[in-house]
Amino acid sequence: MRVAVTGATGRIGSKLVAALRGRGDEVTVISRSSGDVRWDPAARPAPSDALRRRDAVVHLAGEDVAQRWSADAKRRIRESRELGTRNLVAGLRALDDADRPHVLVCGSASGYYGPHGDEKVTEAEPPGTDFLAEVCVAWEREAREAEALGVRVVRIRTGIVLDKEGGALAKMLPPFKLGVGGPVAGGDQWMPWIHLDDEVGLMLAALDGKGWSGPVNACAPTPVTNREFSKALGRALHRPAFAPVPALAIKALYGEMASIVTTGVRMIPARATELGYAFAHPELDEALSSALA
Repeated sequence: MRVAVTGATGRIGSKLVAALRGRGDEVTVISRSSGDVRWDPAARPAPSDALRRRDAVVHLAGEDVAQRWSADAKRRIRESRELGTRNLVAGLRALDDADRPHVLVCGSASGYYGPHGDEKVTEAEPPGTDFLAEVCVAWEREAREAEALGVRVVRIRTGIVLDKEGGALAKMLPPFKLGVGGPVAGGDQWMPWIHLDDEVGLMLAALDGKGWSGPVNACAPTPVTNREFSKALGRALHRPAFAPVPALAIKALYGEMASIVTTGVRMIPARATELGYAFAHPELDEALSSALA
């Protein structure tokens, strides 16, 4: 398979590129800073030459959400996804039908659903109304425009990816290693987590499986609360995990962005399970042990 990957030098993108090449696929790396093709998603349509005669595109480019949400940061976060995906589809539209990729796997996030309580949330749930939900709705809307071109579109709504090199887990490790980690904001909020291997595995399955289309929740089948996650991480590191972090402290540090960790959603992978995806790391204790190895 010939696959073009945007955001290919990022944490998830680089792992996906390695997996694609490892199974013999031909990969075109598209990135703002390096790779085979340079492209700023918010600046102009995707270069059609980078997409021509590829079998598929995986679109992962986007501004980092894990930063303090100033007005400018929120603009960059939204534009990088909404306008960036619109520009990607514009690049696809410029191709002849015979030269156009037939699959688009586009990133999205569990933030699509907004904060929820204890109810289990599947792909059938409507979107939330907060900032991240609005970003995800706009992001996915632009991706779905490719369907009018005859492209099969899969929208991957990713939870918390377990990777010691980056993301939420990497930020949690220093205090937990010092024995001062613990539940955040009471710890009752749900955390839809997924091992990096399964995040990549779901994307590969979405590329290969003709039955894969529409939204797919990228999370393990066993979501846990923040309190349960903290205890599991403490066990994995052989450290205590009882030091609570008040919600006010998180809000003072991160502002509006604190909602990512003080609220949550009990997301389950209904569609992936229905399509027969077998998770390599379905249980948290084993997944953390693997991620930290």
